[in-house]
Amino acid sequence: MIFNTRRRPAMTLAAVSCVALSMAGCSSKSTTASPAASGSSTAASSSSAPASDTASASASDTSSASASGSASAGGDCAAYSKWQGHQGTTVTAYSTIVDTEADALNKSFEQFTKCTGITVKYTGSQEFETQIKVLAEGGNPPDVALFPQPGLMAQYKDKLKPASADIQANVKEGWGESTVGFGSIGGTLYAVPYDSNVKSLVWYSPGMFKDKGYQVPQTWDEMLTLTDKIAKDFPDFKPWCAGVGSDAATGWPATDWLEDVMLRTQDIQTYQDWIAHKIPFNDPKVAAALDKVGEILKNPDRVNGDFGGVDTIATTTFKEAGLGLVKNKDGKYTCALHRQASFYAANFPKGTKVAPDGDVFAFYLPPIDPAQGKPVLGGGTFAAAFSDKPEVSAVLEYMSTADYATARQKIGGGFVSGRKGVPLEDFTTEVDKLSAKILQDPNSKFGFDASDLMPGAVGAGTEWRGLTDWLTGKSTKQTLDAIEASWPKS
Repeated sequence: MIFNTRRRPAMTLAAVSCVALSMAGCSSKSTTASPAASGSSTAASSSSAPASDTASASASDTSSASASGSASAGGDCAAYSKWQGHQGTTVTAYSTIVDTEADALNKSFEQFTKCTGITVKYTGSQEFETQIKVLAEGGNPPDVALFPQPGLMAQYKDKLKPASADIQANVKEGWGESTVGFGSIGGTLYAVPYDSNVKSLVWYSPGMFKDKGYQVPQTWDEMLTLTDKIAKDFPDFKPWCAGVGSDAATGWPATDWLEDVMLRTQDIQTYQDWIAHKIPFNDPKVAAALDKVGEILKNPDRVNGDFGGVDTIATTTFKEAGLGLVKNKDGKYTCALHRQASFYAANFPKGTKVAPDGDVFAFYLPPIDPAQGKPVLGGGTFAAAFSDKPEVSAVLEYMSTADYATARQKIGGGFVSGRKGVPLEDFTTEVDKLSAKILQDPNSKFGFDASDLMPGAVGAGTEWRGLTDWLTGKSTKQTLDAIEASWPKS
């Protein structure tokens, strides 16, 4: 789903290159967005979340079964005995996760609810970034919020509840110190990592590649050469399809493009300095990276599928942007390449085979400068509590365990847990396995989504708007100067 931004200025930025949201901690890479299991959410209105543009569900359809199940610590419920004694309680949760991803999230709590009697009532909305502020300031926040942006989470320090000692121990054991930092504010842990995602992927059609004899490019230049060949072979559409539309969060996909290129053209220290504003947003290095992005996104010969010109990127939603990789009802492709995170697999039509020999799959976005190794951009979602009720603490503590991560991983649907102790064989989809393989590669250089770590006013505000304006005609200089001018003075 949406995995975007914002900051933790006080957070330790060292070791971003080996952040433990990766599958193998520092040896091997997390926001919103993630393919999901099939099925639809059960409609359930939550008083702690807006009703519009939401997907919501209760983790249990039968509270009576939950209560009776929690009475026994035997059998399948033995592992949940620590959190029993809260029959009939409800914990509300809210985030950007919607549609099939919301179904999978709810399913992951079914056994927990059965055995503890705690119902997890989840509501998802793509208006989360806006609405969480309304809810929190109005005194009606959800019990738990899953923040796709550490920086956004940091804005609610005075309203969030610090993690319990047991949660702290679980997070430190399962993810390592660097991830603890991303879930912390001012040195205090508030959040449990929920998922991680690999953003450095290009989606394509294996069938098209096979039919045309195309090879997966290993370098950026090879990718551009392939792009231009596709343009000649398929004159009815442009090779790349892109979209940055996302309601109130419109623009966030463009930030990922910029971050991916920054990681591929600059060393990790420069990337960290950019995040921390030790170099300005309009630094020549950033300008060069954005111009590099423009070689694709602002080139009318290379974008935008069959949507139209470059300006249609701003009005095309990120969800629909890559659907042309699958043949339409006329048996034709309308897109060949789409850069988007691992979670994008959830957006393809039901029945689409996502695999190396399937209808669609993805390849690693190639490097630009060999000196920068194998950069990997990623993000993650962090669950934090606005309530210190015992049942809320129980839910978060369960989410911090390897048992929960494994249960959620088995459901699949684009979810990738970065927690240690999750068996690799439990990755249920080919794209999840691809993500894990990339994360575990000892040559990978991981960069956490930069805009997630920048001030919220920038990473979830002026950068989104500025890059959208850039796509509709503003120059690189105008765009970056405006973003730089918006950076908070203190």
